[in-house]
Amino acid sequence: MLDHPLSLNEYLASVREVIQMTFDEPVWVKAEIRNLTIKGGHYYLELAEKEEDTDKIIASCKATIWKFTAAKVVLKFERESGIELSKDLNVLIRIKARFDPQYGFSVNVEDIDSSYTLGDIARRYQQIVERLNKEGLLHKNRSLPAPFDIKNVLVIAPLNAAGLGDFKKDADVLDQAGVCHFVYHSATFQGNTAPESVISSLSSGLRQWASDYKDPPDLIVIIRGGGAVNDLAYLNDYDLAALLCKRSVPVWVGIGHEKDRTILDEIAHRSFDTPSKVIGGIRNLIQERAREVMDHLQTIKLLSQNQISAYQSQNDQYINMIKTMATSRISEAHKNIDTLMESTRYFAQYQLKLASSHVESLIRETLIQNPKHVLGKGYAIVRSNNLAIRSVQQITDSSIEVELQDGFIHADVKKVIPHD
Repeated sequence: MLDHPLSLNEYLASVREVIQMTFDEPVWVKAEIRNLTIKGGHYYLELAEKEEDTDKIIASCKATIWKFTAAKVVLKFERESGIELSKDLNVLIRIKARFDPQYGFSVNVEDIDSSYTLGDIARRYQQIVERLNKEGLLHKNRSLPAPFDIKNVLVIAPLNAAGLGDFKKDADVLDQAGVCHFVYHSATFQGNTAPESVISSLSSGLRQWASDYKDPPDLIVIIRGGGAVNDLAYLNDYDLAALLCKRSVPVWVGIGHEKDRTILDEIAHRSFDTPSKVIGGIRNLIQERAREVMDHLQTIKLLSQNQISAYQSQNDQYINMIKTMATSRISEAHKNIDTLMESTRYFAQYQLKLASSHVESLIRETLIQNPKHVLGKGYAIVRSNNLAIRSVQQITDSSIEVELQDGFIHADVKKVIPHD
């Protein structure tokens, strides 16, 4: 044991001297801002370094940006990057070590390289894009056909956000008119929990939708509206992007600023700068579809009229053709009737002549066959029992009567001699 041991203050003072001598000049260091608070214009930060694969913290320390430095450094960083200095940013900072026996080790931040932070954000952004593209997800939702008609919309937005109010102003008009119905679910869009919050809100919203409605929504809308620009970086999350890519329903987003895009803008079916433009897009699509329907109805009406006119003209032609054919047939029938009447008249006259000739022949034949005419030729009619007979076999009595031209003879039959 030493005769004169050091006090804690003496020992820590020696440590301070060593640090001051060794790290007399400021150096550039890469770190992540794990936490940040502002008091009296001073910025108090907690810096950390994580293992790339496990996100395990392997180094950390406190840092301070004093008020007079912050007025220049922070303002310069935010102006150049367009990003508000906040936690969860990866930064390249120029620091100088500081050790105080009472407060311990910390560093003073003298400058921040905005290009490094922007590069880190861009690098992580590009990695997500490349992964989605490699997995065939990047353009999957964008390639879906636009909904023919938007009747039901699921909206994910921060609760009470200014952008949500702008969106609902026009959405309520459509809803009250019965044109389109909107269902709202809230999520957090700031901080490290933003991706998980949006994923959870979307999942629960779709489950509730499936319970309440028979058909899925025609559109999923994700809007942010308001808030710091650097909060956009929280939405550059692979899991959130992949979930939206896989939706079979078109996803429209309005979460960015005019110059700042997120990965959600890359994968969405349609992307807008603001929530107001999203509802404007919905309204415009509904109006466009309505115009298309009216145009189609007008086209159908015109085609129908043309078709009816064509059929009417064709019918008129058929009617005229039928009339012409009927007139021709009637005329032909009249001619045939006249011909038939003439033929009938001719044949009737012929038949009358033929009948008259036949009658005359019959008369002559009748006259020829008249018994008196026959008797005049020397023939006689023999009767037995008042019946004319032709054969000796017909004689039934012993007397017969013989009629001659000029009288009758009554004779007795003595003997009947038939021919051999």
